[in-house]
Amino acid sequence: MKTIKKILIANRGEIAIRVMRTAREMGIKTVAVFSEADKDAMFTTIADEAVCIGGNAASESYLDQNKIIEAASFVICRVYFLPS
Repeated sequence: MKTIKKILIANRGEIAIRVMRTAREMGIKTVAVFSEADKDAMFTTIADEAVCIGGNAASESYLDQNKIIEAASFVICRVYFLPS
């Protein structure tokens, strides 16, 4: 069975921070994706890596699945945490 080495978290705020802390306890590296509006948010500094995926509007960033997949490919990440 393969082990998870890195997870991309396509969420922000408290939920993202909780996922990142749990991942860190499990020895898993984290990648945050963020919009221009969230570039200085706490979750971007807690993550091991952070990738900007677009402008201020959610439709230009978080809601654009192609940008999230592109970010995951950029950081070579095979596991994603996406909000429902």
